[in-house]
Formats: sequence, structure tokens, C-alpha cells
Amino acid sequence: MSSILAHGESPGPLTVNDKARAMTTPPPVQRARSGPMADRIFGYVAKGAAVFTLGLLLAILTSLTISAWPAIAKYGLGFLTNSAWDPVQEEFGGLVMIYGTLATSVIALLIAVPVSFGIALFLTELSPSWLKRPLGTAIELLAAIPSIVYGMWGLLVFGPVLATYVQQPLQAAFTGVPYLGAFVSGPPVGIGILSAGIILAIMIIPFISAVMRDVFEVTPPMLKESAYGLGATTWEVVSKIVLPFTKTGVIGGIMLGLGRAIGETMAVTFVIGNFNQLDSLSLFQAANSITSALANEFAEAGEGLHQAALMYLGLVLFFITFVILSLSKLLLAQLRKGEGAKT
Repeated sequence: MSSILAHGESPGPLTVNDKARAMTTPPPVQRARSGPMADRIFGYVAKGAAVFTLGLLLAILTSLTISAWPAIAKYGLGFLTNSAWDPVQEEFGGLVMIYGTLATSVIALLIAVPVSFGIALFLTELSPSWLKRPLGTAIELLAAIPSIVYGMWGLLVFGPVLATYVQQPLQAAFTGVPYLGAFVSGPPVGIGILSAGIILAIMIIPFISAVMRDVFEVTPPMLKESAYGLGATTWEVVSKIVLPFTKTGVIGGIMLGLGRAIGETMAVTFVIGNFNQLDSLSLFQAANSITSALANEFAEAGEGLHQAALMYLGLVLFFITFVILSLSKLLLAQLRKGEGAKT
């Protein structure tokens, strides 16, 4: 009928079917639009959620500062460079824990980022279709394993394997070599900074690889197909097209994994050795981390300087996380500025 009207012809008489169809077709539903009051309430709720989150962050920071104030007043910033930790003599320093936290996190990132990148690249560009879903699901299931299971596995199974097949060969190869020999000195017993870093790497690989895979998949197919059509290789497509397009998500995934590594407690407690002395820079020696020290000593710490020193460690961990997130934001800002300069 509409085509007839479009050509200027008059429609014919309505048939019985046309009348029945007109009577049975329900009228269009008129949806009631929300008024300005509903929009105003929604705005207040959203703003309240943001303010609540900011207030909660400030409340945590304030409570940590108040609880740690006795240690802050006594040690000041010297707490960060003092390696002594003696609850009997009430002499406390956080250097050993800070070094253990940063060293294990750096080792975890050095291992996890390339492996996660390879997993994400394989799943999005190279894997056959029948393997993508089961392999991706299997990798994501690693994130569901409790951290205490990782710790027990690392202590009972992975530690002896690491000592026999990694630490002993490394010592035989680098003992006596300047600088490198210092990093492999100490007894190869399978626990220590290296072991904790590897366990953390295994734990954060599912998080980083999942984020990388998701952001790689949002790259417009037209961009990749155009590059392939011009004769680009898979690596050229990934390095020139996919990574520049998804760099924000990639860095976000790496920061998510780093935050997971810094805040991990139980797995690190099992395999790091919980040793509050820093004799050398060896990756094989037992050490301690901030989270491990808090888990081991907070329940037995009496009120006073010992408890305040532990709260000081918590405050330091808070600022380490804040500094890392700030640096990631600055890095992203520099990358955006570089893009503007190129254009």
C-alpha cells in the first residue's frame, strides 16, 4: 500500500484481512519518561558513590597514619633505610620488607608480562578457533586457585625443583663472575626472593593475559585486515597496529597484575623464608615482605612501638601502590602527548 501511495495512486478498498489486522495490532506502547527529579536523584547517587569512595580512601589513610604515629615520631624517614627488626629491643626498620616486596614484584613482572603477552597474542592472532575457548578458559581458571594452594605447592613441590634444576646450575655457572655472582650466592634451598617472585608471576599471569586478550580483541578488524593486505607480518600488525591502539588497556592490565603481586600475602609467606635480615643482594636468600611481616606478626604484636611499626609498614605499602599508579598515569599521559606530537 505504501508503494502505491508513493507513486500517487489511490489505495483499493480494505479487505477483511486488512480490517482484522488493524483491529488485532496493539497500539505502540508509550513509555513513561523519567522526569527531572529522577535524573537529579540519579546524579546525587552517582556523586555520593564517588564521594564515599574518596572519603573511604582518606579514612584508611588517616587511620593508618594515626596508628603508625608513634613509630613515625621515633624513626621518621630513617625507618625506610634501617634494616634492623628486633621486637625485643624495640628497634624497627622496614628496609628488609620493602626490598623483599619490590624485588619479588619486579621478578614477577619480568616473567609474567612477556608470558602474558605471548598468551594474548596466540589466542587472538594465531590460535585455531577450536582451541581459543578451552585454552582461554584453562588460563583463567588459574586465577581461581586460592593463594594458599599456590604457597603450599611452591613450598612442597616447586621449591625442591627450583633448588635442584635452577639454583644449583646458576650457582655453578655464575659463581665468581663479578656482579652476577652476588645475585646467585647463598644456599640453594628453594625458598627466598626468586622463588616468591616466580610464584607471584604464575599467580598474576591469568589477570594480565586476560586483560591483554580482551583489549587485543577490540582492535577494529578493518585496521588489521588492511595491514595484512599490504603485506604486513603478524608481528608487524601487532607492534604497529594492535599495541598502539590498545596501549592504555595493556598498561592497565600490567598495573592490575603489579597490584596483585604487591598485595599478595599467603603465597609469599610460604616461600619467601620470613627472614628479617638483609645480608646480601642474592636472589636465593630468605627475606621478608611487607604483607608477610604483617600476617606473621600482627596477631602477636603488643600495643606500643611494635604494633605502630607494623602499621608504619602498612602505610609504606599504601604509598608504594599510590606511587606506582601515579607513574602509570604519567606514562600514559606521555604516550598520548607523543601521539599528538607525531600528528
